[in-house]
Amino acid sequence: MSAAIQFYHLTASPLERALPKLLEKAVAGQFRVLLWASSEERAERLNQLLWTYNPGSFLPHGSLKDGHAEEQPIFISTELNVPNSAKLLAVTDGRMPEKPNAFERILDIFDGNDAEAVAQARTRWTAYKNGGHEVSYLRQTEQGGWEKAA
Repeated sequence: MSAAIQFYHLTASPLERALPKLLEKAVAGQFRVLLWASSEERAERLNQLLWTYNPGSFLPHGSLKDGHAEEQPIFISTELNVPNSAKLLAVTDGRMPEKPNAFERILDIFDGNDAEAVAQARTRWTAYKNGGHEVSYLRQTEQGGWEKAA
């Protein structure tokens, strides 16, 4: 079975505001998530973001240094191992997993205000499509919501 790949084109709000909302929806939909970071520093920034993005909410997550990886609904890692049995991969750094079929769904979130990020997203789109994956594209609305475009 091939993974469903969803491209999220950020235009109205930055990753720091959009990512927590997408992860909240994933957790509410009973998905376990692997949030793939390009470096330990990036992983730590994402970890801090998920603790501080909204003082009135709680998004359960952790990283390797927090322990109990298998219990984390959202696990932040620089590796693609899935100790929390994640079926959803969230990618924010413009990378592609070698084995996308290890996941049911991949969220590819990119900055639509960065021409290079957009060009790289197009390259990933083509590679996923050529790999037989179901690919969809969602553009951010001015209000910060999402509309399916292609």
